[in-house]
Amino acid sequence: MFEVFRNAWKVAELRRKILYTLLIIVIFRLGSSIFVPFLDSNVISEMLGSGEVALLSYLDTMTGGALSQGTLLAMSITPYINASIIIQLLTVAIPYLERLSKEGDEGRKKINKITKFTSLGLALFQATAFYFSLRSYGAVAYTSGFDGVLAAITIIACFVAGASLIIWLGDQINEKGIGNGISMILFAGIVARGPSSVYSLIMSMKDDMKNAILVPIILLIFVAMIALVVLMTNAERRIPVQYAKRVVGRKMYGGQSTHIPIKVAMAGVMPIIFAMSVMSLPQTICYFFGIKGDYTSGHDFWEGFVRLFSPSSWLYAVLYFVLIIAFNYFYIAIQYNPVEIANNLKKNNGAIPGIRPGRPTSDFIYNSLSKISLIGALFLAFIAIFPIIFQNIAKINIALGGTTMLIVVGVALETVRSLESQMMMRHHKGFLE
Repeated sequence: MFEVFRNAWKVAELRRKILYTLLIIVIFRLGSSIFVPFLDSNVISEMLGSGEVALLSYLDTMTGGALSQGTLLAMSITPYINASIIIQLLTVAIPYLERLSKEGDEGRKKINKITKFTSLGLALFQATAFYFSLRSYGAVAYTSGFDGVLAAITIIACFVAGASLIIWLGDQINEKGIGNGISMILFAGIVARGPSSVYSLIMSMKDDMKNAILVPIILLIFVAMIALVVLMTNAERRIPVQYAKRVVGRKMYGGQSTHIPIKVAMAGVMPIIFAMSVMSLPQTICYFFGIKGDYTSGHDFWEGFVRLFSPSSWLYAVLYFVLIIAFNYFYIAIQYNPVEIANNLKKNNGAIPGIRPGRPTSDFIYNSLSKISLIGALFLAFIAIFPIIFQNIAKINIALGGTTMLIVVGVALETVRSLESQMMMRHHKGFLE
């Protein structure tokens, strides 16, 4: 990977793109340091620092700590990610969106525009909900009268403006930088949490010396999980395809042998994000109403309910595991249609060796997808719940979130592949000879 970056740095055009991407990331980090007026960042840090609300803690990790500090980019790219997921799911259900998805570049531009408007609506909703939760916790300076109205409008407007700025920065990376803009910003936000996580680990060692024994184990686990993520991200099942030969005039066409790649982790982090949202929803709703699981609100039933859905609960881990597997199958089912793949092969005079065209081909692809999906689902579920199990056993908080690790490794591999493809385009003479 480092060799790829070193070779890319030697190309003037790629060097400009890399520097431009770094400039956008610097602007993103500067925006994450601009505090929103009328907010007490110390109260917000105390609110999210406990980690009792899994969804808010997860959003704080995605924003690089901007959410816990109450800064301009506190919403980060989470509204855009949620909007992308919603539009992606609606593409299967709404015929208009389905037609746009099949119209090539123009259709994708229209879908991207719809996604941006949807993300702004979600940003307004999330900013409003976050404002009311902050006000109930005492993090807002003014809550009544004209000053209260002005504070509410300012806080919500700043959060929505920050989300809009993030989308614009991502588009700039797509046009003039390297890699996917939204992914690069998400990567930068997660990596920015690294120093604070290391500092927390060092402080836990000072507080309890037995934690010092666990440090080498944590480092080994960290390296092993990265290796596993890289291996499973690149792993794929290749279904061979043979195209028939045909003669047109004096020329012969076809007769090529290729394959259909089926990745083991084809769903990426989407199943984990879906499962995290579902599992965190009950706890987050109760938290907004002042029920935090510490039996101080007077509602013992709901307090116990919140503790039951806390990340430290074994029931949470079991349900989380099952939901990831279910959402993995659901996501793959709406993304891949074996019947359509079989029909496209038949139209192009292609066939899988030993399998008849038509229904047998679609059944074979479906069975292959089911087996690969099971392996990918078990991998994602293991990566997601392993930190929970380790923290419950070792009684130490570690920053080995499965979602963050998958995102970081996936973005790094995607960026390397993008650089390799662009360098190959500029040095095409070598592989044509």
